[in-house]
Amino acid sequence: MFDAEFSGAALNMQLLRRLLRWLRPYRLTFGISAILILLASTLQVLMPVVLSLVVIDHIIRGEADPLTPDLGMIDITEAIAATLAIHPLLAACLLYTALQIGWAVAGHAHRVTLISSVINGLRDLRLDLFRHLETRPSSFYDRVAVGRVMTRVTNDIEALYELLRGIGTLIGEFVPFFVALTIMLAIDMQLTLILLLVLPVMGSATYYFRRATSLLFRKVRMTLSALNQYMQENLAGLQVVQLSDREQQNLQRYTEINEENRDHELKSARLETFYGAFTDSMAHVALGVVVWYGGGAVVQEQMSLGGVILFTRFIDMLFHPIVALGEQTNILFRAMASGERIFQALDWDEKIHEPEEPAKLPARLRGEVRFQHLHFGYDPGQQVLDDVSFTIEPGEKLAIVGPTGSGKSTLIRLLSRFYDFDDGHVFLDGIDLNRIHSRDLRKRIGVVLQDFHIFSGTIYDNIALGDPTVTREMAEQAARRVNAHGFIDALRDGYDTVLSERGQNLSQGQRQLLAFARVLAADPEILVLDEATASIDTETELLIQDALRKLTAGRTSIIIAHRLQTIQEADRVLVLHHGKVEELGTHEELLARQGLYYRLHSLQFQEPEETA
Repeated sequence: MFDAEFSGAALNMQLLRRLLRWLRPYRLTFGISAILILLASTLQVLMPVVLSLVVIDHIIRGEADPLTPDLGMIDITEAIAATLAIHPLLAACLLYTALQIGWAVAGHAHRVTLISSVINGLRDLRLDLFRHLETRPSSFYDRVAVGRVMTRVTNDIEALYELLRGIGTLIGEFVPFFVALTIMLAIDMQLTLILLLVLPVMGSATYYFRRATSLLFRKVRMTLSALNQYMQENLAGLQVVQLSDREQQNLQRYTEINEENRDHELKSARLETFYGAFTDSMAHVALGVVVWYGGGAVVQEQMSLGGVILFTRFIDMLFHPIVALGEQTNILFRAMASGERIFQALDWDEKIHEPEEPAKLPARLRGEVRFQHLHFGYDPGQQVLDDVSFTIEPGEKLAIVGPTGSGKSTLIRLLSRFYDFDDGHVFLDGIDLNRIHSRDLRKRIGVVLQDFHIFSGTIYDNIALGDPTVTREMAEQAARRVNAHGFIDALRDGYDTVLSERGQNLSQGQRQLLAFARVLAADPEILVLDEATASIDTETELLIQDALRKLTAGRTSIIIAHRLQTIQEADRVLVLHHGKVEELGTHEELLARQGLYYRLHSLQFQEPEETA
């Protein structure tokens, strides 16, 4: 449902009201921008008044109609001429130049203040969206592709920027519209009413354009989201793609999605082109009406020449807001759809349920972990763990083995509270996990996964992970204990070495040693190794086995492992099968039972016999 269809409303007022929450801190700047656009719009109207009514009718022809509203421009021109002792025509030129400069400065200042306010507001929205998505549980990302989530933070935010900037532009268009309409009615009401007949035609064209493009623009957003998702998946797994020689197949699939997006974009472009040509034609028809009607009125001395010229200049102000509104329809639909997608993500309340009054953990845990009649499934009706019960004593090292899909990693995810569970219990030092806030719990559990994630930054950054309590000395000490200091010190910049994306400038073994250093620096009471040595070469494994002995000494440890030596050094071995505890005991005890562990050991762990 994360990509469900939305309302498709051209103007969702509820969405705009919600958006004001992020724009409200910048309302002063918005207010200044509004004043500036009103000033610029007024100056835009005054310039053609000076050109037509002042210069042509008053100065050149000397037949200005006192009933025609010149907005005081004739008086101002006369005042300038008298003050500077210059000809009225030169005074009109100076006034026109001043209006032009004022219009340009006010318009530029309006755009700068508007854009800065919009950018700041959307910056805050993007931060809130990132913060919200970062706290969604693993179950959310099990169902929703990361590429589609990224579209919300990038493309959809950008669409809102275009919307808000466009609204500011439209305000600047409609102010001259009403001023120009008032002056035109005063000059010649009949001609003005004739021109106004064009507005319903243009309004109807805009309405049908909206209907024709509403569904189309939603399809554009969906295909663009699919493009982002597919590219993210392929770039993240680029090595697998290249190793399996899937470049052509993936390119073909990407081409299909891209062509679908292109088809929708082309259809919208054709509609926009047709709409633009139609509105331009209507504006030229209106200009022809003014020339025909006004020319006859001038000959019959019913209208001044300046008035006709003013009508020709005001046609653009009369019709351009309707044209601009039609041109903004594309942006408006895209932005409304993007806004709905953004707020859908912000409203997505799926989360780990935290206790209202979290239990307070002691300064140092003993490290006892107890699973009691735990049942769990990722999907309804599909049980992954079935009545799992066992206890790990403080400081004990427990190895967990079992066939693929038996629930080994699921136990770790539930212990770290990545998923909610309500059928059964997990206790940490006798405290129910559901009574512990996940943030407090994860500080006490150090997890090392086989697929160790490297963040952008230096080696020290990847050990400390932004924790101010982990000093450089502590990070170096942790690296020494897990035998990672040697390769780090050999690098050109040591702990200041900047790692490439996903740590590709380190070997797999070096990344795993770095993972151990990261966990040790945090000093958790419970250590979890989820197949952490599965991809390590023999030489590096010797270093890690030595580090493991230091790490697990006096620390409760849970190890999901395939290596025989790691299992043999564990205090006990837990065997999972089909989500149930099949066997539990020491390595020697389980071998002596000749049950499932014995069979797994024989198939997977038995070392080959030496040949003579």
